[in-house]
Amino acid sequence: MRMAGRGDGTGSTGGEDFDWVYGPGAQDGRRGSADPEPTRRIPVQRRPDAAAPPPPTRLPPAQQYGGAPPPPGRQPAPAAPAPRGPRPPRRSRWSRPRTYIRLVLLALVLWLAFTVAVPFVAWNRVDKVDFEPSADRPPEQPGTTYLLVGSDSRAGLSPEERKKLHTGDAASELTDTILLLHTGDGPTTLVSIPRDSPLNIPGFGVGKVNSAYAKGGTPLLVQTLENATGLRVDQYVEIGFGGLVGVVDAVGGIEICPKQRIKDKDSGLNVKKGCQEVDGATALAYSRARKFSPISDLARVQQQREVIAAVGDKVLSPWSVLNPFRWWGLNSSVPDFFRFGDSTGPVDAGKWALAMTKVKKSCTVPLARADTTWDGPRAEQLFGKIAEDRTGDITKDLCTATGLAR
Repeated sequence: MRMAGRGDGTGSTGGEDFDWVYGPGAQDGRRGSADPEPTRRIPVQRRPDAAAPPPPTRLPPAQQYGGAPPPPGRQPAPAAPAPRGPRPPRRSRWSRPRTYIRLVLLALVLWLAFTVAVPFVAWNRVDKVDFEPSADRPPEQPGTTYLLVGSDSRAGLSPEERKKLHTGDAASELTDTILLLHTGDGPTTLVSIPRDSPLNIPGFGVGKVNSAYAKGGTPLLVQTLENATGLRVDQYVEIGFGGLVGVVDAVGGIEICPKQRIKDKDSGLNVKKGCQEVDGATALAYSRARKFSPISDLARVQQQREVIAAVGDKVLSPWSVLNPFRWWGLNSSVPDFFRFGDSTGPVDAGKWALAMTKVKKSCTVPLARADTTWDGPRAEQLFGKIAEDRTGDITKDLCTATGLAR
């Protein structure tokens, strides 16, 4: 069957009859004829299962406009970040709470190290004394008994200081203060031994107890007291005139409470009646004054115990430890005027200082008369209870301020 022509009236049935479909000359391979409206390709829809074509490669902006590509192995420089707004001001380290916390902790560590180190540094300069006698001694006893001696030695004092403190002869070597301190399971007990007490001094006969120090040194003094009391001396502490002054001044003074106005020429003391704060020189004079009272040495031993107790309270007060300047001054005064037994260590010295602040019973050795002659039976009972560490059983008639019976 023949297909109809294009309807142009020619009735031609030749190949040119399909030029309206394929374009003029398409059958003989001629394209792009002069026909102004050639047939165009119909768009074809991609099949659903066909793979998507890869996205076109995007060139860097410079190459898009004809620029040369970067050399091999070199990456293009990253684009500069977009400008930001103004940065907030940086906080100072001093505005941070943790900075102050660290400073407080550092100060606390330094203070603790200083507080612990200072006594050990000072202890290396302390003189030691061989106080134990070679003769037979009392057996070991419960508790600890300390012998505290206040020597009138002027060693270390200049002539001006001796004049100011009214200490007199620089060559004197007597013990103006003799105290026995006992600590143990019972109440801490402090007993004063009057310096004029007539006791048997081995090798020298009966004499004033304070002369034993000058005749045979510390061992003879210890032997004399051990024979008279039956107590074994475990630790020894000695303080000179300047030592008391230095310690009192280091702690900022102490309080004394004389019961009357005292004006003593020999000691240089001049104080009013009642409680008052005094410096080291006045405290020393107060502990030495005796001629103002009819009971002389008995009044002095009471004043000595008062001074020692006041010093102990100040030494161990919180402010003496917290204040680094006071703590340094207090410890620095120890090596110059204190001496300890050769068996005493820094811990033992600390225990002694602590014990001095916890005295519950304070008295003078039982006396028969005001001339400091001992009351043998009462003294034996007192020292017997101490030797057995039964200080809680010491009655008031055995432990009086003056030593005289009530």
